[in-house]
Amino acid sequence: QVRVVESGGGTVQAGGSLRLSCSASGRRSGSFAMGWFRRAPGKEREFVASITWTGYNAYYSDSVKGRFTISRENTENTAYLQMNNLKPEDTAVYYCAADPDNWTETKITTYPSWGQGTQVTVSS
Repeated sequence: QVRVVESGGGTVQAGGSLRLSCSASGRRSGSFAMGWFRRAPGKEREFVASITWTGYNAYYSDSVKGRFTISRENTENTAYLQMNNLKPEDTAVYYCAADPDNWTETKITTYPSWGQGTQVTVSS
C-alpha cells in the first residue's frame, strides 16, 4: 500500500506562483517515480509533469512547459511542482501520483497510487 499526500494548493492571481508538494510512502523504501496531473471543472484529468525515480529525467505537457518545474528530494521521497506565471486556465484540482515499481527513465502517464488532490485557483 502506497500513501500519497499533496499539499500547497491555494488561490493566486494570474502571473503569480505556487509550489505544490507531494510525499509518497509505503510498500518499500527508496524513491518512487512520481507525477502530477490536474482536472479542471468539466474536463478530463490531464497529465502535467512527471519525474523518474532517479530524478534524472522530467517530462512536461506542452501547456505548462517553461512555466512549471517538477523536482524531487529522494531522501524524503518527496516531489515538488513549482508553478510560475500561473494563468486562469491552470485552475484545477492537482493530483500527485506515485509508482514504486517503475524503474524506467521514460515519461510515465499511468500510476497505481494517487493522492486526494489539492485545489489551485488562479484569478484573473
